[in-house]
Amino acid sequence: MNDCSVGSTFLTDSLELELKTEWCNPPCFSCAFDNRGGKNFSGESYLASGALKRLILNLDPLPTNFEEDTVEIFGINWVTETALVNSSRELFHLFRQQLYNLESLLQVSCDFGKISTLHYKANNIRQQCIIFLHYIKVFIFRYLKVQDAESHIPVHPYKTLEAQLPSVLVDELHGLLLYIGHLYELSSTSPGAFVNQNQNKLFPPSWHLLHLHLDIHWLILEILHVLGEKLKQAVYGHQFISLAGDSLSNVSLFEEHCENLLCDLISLSLKRYDKVSPSEALLSDHCPCSCIKELWILLIHIVDHRHKWSHSESFWNWLNKILKTLFETSNEQRSSMPEIHSRDPLGFSWWIIARVASYYQFDRHGVPDEMRRIESNWNFVEELLKQSISVQEGVLEEQLRIYLHCCLTVCEFWEPNITIVNILWDYYSKNLNSSFTVSWLPLKDLINIKSPLSMLEMVKTCCCDKQDHDLSKSYSSYTIFLCILAMTVKKAMKNNGSHPWKQVKGRIYSKFHQKRMEELTAIGLQNFFSLFLLLAAVAEVEDVASHVLNLLNFLKPAFISSQRPLIWKGQMAFLLMYAQKNLDIGVLAEKFSFEFQEKAKEFLVSKKEEMIQRHSLWTLLSIYIDGVQEVFETSYCLYPSHEKLLNDGFSMLLRACRESELRAVLNFLQAVLARIRSFHQQSSQELQKKVDLAVQSSLLAKERHLAAVVSALWRHFFSFLKSQRIAEIVPVSQLADAAADFTLLAVDMPSTAPSDLQPQPVISIIQLFGWDDIIWPQVAARYLNHVLQNSTLCETLCHSSNVSFQSSTIRSWIRCVLQMYIKNLSGPDELLIDINPEQAVEKDYMEQLTELTRLIFKLSEVKNIFSKAQVECLPTPEDPKKALIHFLEAVGITYRNLQTLSDKSAMVTKSLEYLGEVLKYIKPYLGKRIFSAGLQLTYGMMGILVKSWAQIFATSKAQKLLFRIIDCLLLPHTVLQQEKELPAAMLTAIQKSLPLYLQGMCIVCSQNANAYLNQLLGNVVQQYIGRFLPAAPYVAGLGQHPVLLALRNSATVPWISPLKKCIVQVIRKSYFEYKGSAPIPRLASILAFIVQLFKETNIDFCEIELLLPGILKCLVLISEPQVKRLATENLQYMVKSCQVGSEGEPATQLTSVFRQFIQDYGIQYSYQVYSVLEVVATLNQHIVIHLISTLTQSLKDSELKWGLGKNTEQRETYRKLLSHLGQAGQHEIQRLENDIT
Repeated sequence: MNDCSVGSTFLTDSLELELKTEWCNPPCFSCAFDNRGGKNFSGESYLASGALKRLILNLDPLPTNFEEDTVEIFGINWVTETALVNSSRELFHLFRQQLYNLESLLQVSCDFGKISTLHYKANNIRQQCIIFLHYIKVFIFRYLKVQDAESHIPVHPYKTLEAQLPSVLVDELHGLLLYIGHLYELSSTSPGAFVNQNQNKLFPPSWHLLHLHLDIHWLILEILHVLGEKLKQAVYGHQFISLAGDSLSNVSLFEEHCENLLCDLISLSLKRYDKVSPSEALLSDHCPCSCIKELWILLIHIVDHRHKWSHSESFWNWLNKILKTLFETSNEQRSSMPEIHSRDPLGFSWWIIARVASYYQFDRHGVPDEMRRIESNWNFVEELLKQSISVQEGVLEEQLRIYLHCCLTVCEFWEPNITIVNILWDYYSKNLNSSFTVSWLPLKDLINIKSPLSMLEMVKTCCCDKQDHDLSKSYSSYTIFLCILAMTVKKAMKNNGSHPWKQVKGRIYSKFHQKRMEELTAIGLQNFFSLFLLLAAVAEVEDVASHVLNLLNFLKPAFISSQRPLIWKGQMAFLLMYAQKNLDIGVLAEKFSFEFQEKAKEFLVSKKEEMIQRHSLWTLLSIYIDGVQEVFETSYCLYPSHEKLLNDGFSMLLRACRESELRAVLNFLQAVLARIRSFHQQSSQELQKKVDLAVQSSLLAKERHLAAVVSALWRHFFSFLKSQRIAEIVPVSQLADAAADFTLLAVDMPSTAPSDLQPQPVISIIQLFGWDDIIWPQVAARYLNHVLQNSTLCETLCHSSNVSFQSSTIRSWIRCVLQMYIKNLSGPDELLIDINPEQAVEKDYMEQLTELTRLIFKLSEVKNIFSKAQVECLPTPEDPKKALIHFLEAVGITYRNLQTLSDKSAMVTKSLEYLGEVLKYIKPYLGKRIFSAGLQLTYGMMGILVKSWAQIFATSKAQKLLFRIIDCLLLPHTVLQQEKELPAAMLTAIQKSLPLYLQGMCIVCSQNANAYLNQLLGNVVQQYIGRFLPAAPYVAGLGQHPVLLALRNSATVPWISPLKKCIVQVIRKSYFEYKGSAPIPRLASILAFIVQLFKETNIDFCEIELLLPGILKCLVLISEPQVKRLATENLQYMVKSCQVGSEGEPATQLTSVFRQFIQDYGIQYSYQVYSVLEVVATLNQHIVIHLISTLTQSLKDSELKWGLGKNTEQRETYRKLLSHLGQAGQHEIQRLENDIT
């Protein structure tokens, strides 16, 4: 072969620029290329290599080849310029021999070990054959001389042979075609010839043979075309005649071969079509490989090129002629064509037309060109369409979808054709009430009728320029017709203005009159709306909508009542289309909103038991609500007519709704509010720009329209929200969200708010939904989150001097935390038993409360408190209860750190402002319905408040609140009724928190000597010492007694002494001041309590002086062993304590107590007195020694009283006591013996 660097004298300047390396090798069919880069054909193909372009432009077929003096063909060197003239028969014989050799390779088994050898052998044969055919082309173009047939001058024998060459070529080429046979026959004898999955590009001989046949078929057409272009006249063969009996010429051979080749290609496509279902065929390519596709494109270009410059038929005519034979019987078919049979000729014709139509977009280089003018085939398609919808033949919906899908495909490529729309409309206008369904296929278009927006979405789908490949599976034939209608009208109007639309409109409008409208069923009405919505989308929406409203008046009243939901959906869809096209909706809105108002009135007066009627009404109302929401969301700007959509119907509707219905209406409200705020922000931004007066006037007009719509929202919706703040029917989350949206609306447009919210509408709304104590805490928490999350609004309110925004918000937060369990109190009683506190709060509310806590801790006032308290502020508090404790303690510390009286007074005021009516917040937990988690929270949090704010409560401003807290929580009426048992949950809560209250009250007492507070402290101790005594009097069981815990945790603090004094006084008064020898209940337990009290605290002499008489009384009067043991233990602790306190000397107070004890009981209970004093003597003899004179006198008084002289037994017991007193005792014994009185 020649080197590709050699220049060519046959190249034009433009083609030299397009010279590429691939031109060095002759082009051929090949599907062995990487198509990942978006290439459609191989670089060696006839299209990509530019061979087709050169053929059509009549340029040198291979300018860089066959330029040497000799050329190697079939392994033999030939003279380039004469070989074809001198040896044409031999060359064609060698060609057929090589073809036979390649066919012989098919017989060899193609296993893995031989694939490489067979591939290279087959490829070598194929390349030799291709080179020969290309050589024929080049020879004709370069070297063949046109001979003058009328010249009688003797010529050289070579000239004679050269003159005969064209006829020889016609004969040889025809003979070659007869030798290789039909293409479809080869594919059936060489299975797997189209398979191209070998990554190593090693192919079996069958693949090479098939592709060589493709090359031969195409190159013969090229040779015949080049021959015709060279000679400019017909050349006849000598060996063969045509099938018509005429001599075979290059022209007739070209046409005959084209026809046969098209028949072969159709046969190949038909084999693929018959193997799958029609719907699957739509998704598959009819070409086995890209080479077949390339051959189709080559034929389209060469045939249409010849049609353009000669009187030959166009490609579509050739194809139509062949396809028509599919519909003929075997007797009718012409013998000139091979017989082609199809099980579904109509479906196949549609399929192949649609596929071939797409090939017209490929240019001469095989590149898709959307701007390329594409030849249409409408005449044949119109015939197919008429046959497809022929009533006599019977129309199957499944097949019709396939046909129309193919029709839609050709509509994409060809110029618009109004005739096909008219043909289809004639069919569908008669079948408008049909559902066009296939039992085993779902339909998207039936599902999409659920809402007006979905109806519009379906219309938009129909108007798309590109449709889905599975359109026939998803949509009915009627919907596909609408796609064809939309595409045709859009294209026609783009090319020819409004005239095509008027044609279509007249044809469609004429089919609808009163009788036809009365004949419509529900499905027919749905199809009616789909049709006119599509017409409105592609043409004049106002004209179409007006016509639809007029046509709807023809419907019968009974039909309107049954199909009102569908009618409303259709009307709303038109309303949405107006909004999307930025048209004034006034004409449609006025009538529609009036109908809505009437239905809302019916809904209001309907009884809630009439479920069917309410459901029907709600279906209509929800269509209107959803549609109006979409109108607002899709409108580019608001007109005065938008206000008409928000009429009194909503006021009536809101009053009649149940919870689930209210959710839908409030969702609508939130969406409309968000859209209105968006409109206002856009308008405000535009007004801030420098614009001319006309634009400014337009923007101000838009603001007025917006204000009118906003006023309607305040009037119909906000008044309802305000009235429902504490009603349980309104979902708390949506109530809070809607109120927050109105708050933001008041920020943007304060003048639109109603008069009862003026002059500060924002503060008024926050007061209603965020700070008011009567609303649910769930509402307040969620609402305040919205407010605090808006940094701009929050910052503005924080710096406002007219309202204490931060204090009020903190107070509301405290209320929300304290009332976190309050919703559980509204549930059944059984739900309140043993419920987990973590599960008692709704997850959503806990999340809202956690978020509110996080936002509260970001307030400057809260940060300032923690800063002054020198306590680290929690950056991200996760537990609202712990965060509240942290905050309360920080407030108490801040107050303690203040120095000046004015600062402290201001802090007390601020602190009380934080608390608000705190007792009202916790009051629900203290009712008849007991909830343990709520009580635990209430008592625990109030206990922390009393202790950490003790110094604040010591002030006159806050002292009243402390008194109320004690009375309410610790000394309620039920506690004072001793005969009634307190609920276990309340007792548990008090037990855990009582130490905090006692410690706080002691601190207040130490700061402010208040008799009433001391009395309260005594009452609390009196009530709860006994209530928390253990059933069994074990000292070990008293370790968790709340009164003792209060002392234990503060034993070293100076202000705790009032509590000890109070405890001692309560014990003395309540447990030791009993008359007679009958002890009070649980005396042993109180004695054990006193033992524990001695163990854990330092008891003063004055306190022992108060308790000791009672202990001695128990020892004398009570004979119960347990009481005696504990009383003795107490006596021992007291004596030891006094001994330590007096540094070894007997305490005066203790001696006086024992002296009084002897005087009280010495005469009547002398033996018991002596026994007690024996115990004392073992601990401290000095105390008893000081009592000898009193004891002796008591002995004499006893003997005198009884009048029996000396009591020997008593004196003996007394001597026993004296014997333990050492020398002083012995002296007293001696004295008694010497005493004769």
